[in-house]
Amino acid sequence: MPPLRGGAVEKMWYLLGQEFVRKGHEVTHISRTFPDLPVRENIAGVEHRRVRGYNTPQNGLKLKGFDLLYSLRVRNALPLADLLVTNTFWLPMLFPKQKFGALLVDVQRMPKGQMHLYRHAACLRANSRVVESAILSDDPKARGRTTMIPNPLTFIPSEPVDWSAKKKIILYAGRIHPEKGIALLLEAFALGRLEGTLNNWELRLVGPWDIPAGGGGEAWKAGLMDHLPQNGVSWIGPIYDSDTLNHEYQRASVFAYPSLAEKGETFGLAPLEAMAWGALPVVSSLACFQDFIQDGYNGMVFDHRSAHAASLLAETLKKATALAPSLAPNTLTVRETHSVAAIATQFLEKFVRLKPIHQPTV
Repeated sequence: MPPLRGGAVEKMWYLLGQEFVRKGHEVTHISRTFPDLPVRENIAGVEHRRVRGYNTPQNGLKLKGFDLLYSLRVRNALPLADLLVTNTFWLPMLFPKQKFGALLVDVQRMPKGQMHLYRHAACLRANSRVVESAILSDDPKARGRTTMIPNPLTFIPSEPVDWSAKKKIILYAGRIHPEKGIALLLEAFALGRLEGTLNNWELRLVGPWDIPAGGGGEAWKAGLMDHLPQNGVSWIGPIYDSDTLNHEYQRASVFAYPSLAEKGETFGLAPLEAMAWGALPVVSSLACFQDFIQDGYNGMVFDHRSAHAASLLAETLKKATALAPSLAPNTLTVRETHSVAAIATQFLEKFVRLKPIHQPTV
């Protein structure tokens, strides 16, 4: 759907499309219809076409069914093109091979056995090293057609970091869901306050907890509030406006992202965004974070698989709050390495090397 509900993938391609236009290319972006948005419009040179879609259901089979119906509508709306980038499960299989030239499948989730279905694609793009490895494990024949290009920041930082504006805030931003380690974070924060090291700190939880938006649900969230101490904890809810979210990053000294999603976490855009505003990230030891976070240099890592994970996270948060003033400036290199312009260049360099397996015909 359009980048109006915080979706990282949607935000990323929205900005990359505009950068491709600035570099002289024609871009059409097809997404889901949304209230108050026209079916067609031009934004910053990018043609937007929108087709009917669905809210995400809880049932996985129903989700695949909805995705198929959506992908069929997308296929009917596709213009003639030299390159097609897809980001749904079904669309690569529905791709009319003789019409659109090279197919690039944007793989932003862990494969689940479907990579062999995309062997006609010119390229499988992974957003991290761990996803790249998973693709090759899923389909060894994809070697040579698989490339890793990281996700860019979903905004262009327009001002320097005001270090004097930093507060004693530990921030989390993302889906409020069990797999994100929210319960672990609350427990660790409570331990830190109990021993006195985090007494003057606030933990701010930004993100949706309702199920349609990918959260764990109101009942689950209420259970956390009933069973875990809430002193110093602020439940902010979702923030979809980029400027408002950036303000949260600007004020935070530490950004905590203790994800437990061993097979669900593929990149970690939220820590990257926080780093662009000088918030020191504290993350779990999932492999995807290792692409841009170096423990003790521009972030801190704890072992989320330990039987004492809550105590380890509490100790890591304690160290992070003490070291943030000295380590946080090291986070700002992501403004260059993961800028929209830099990542767009990587994509375009890949695009020009792609050869359609089936030559396009008009």
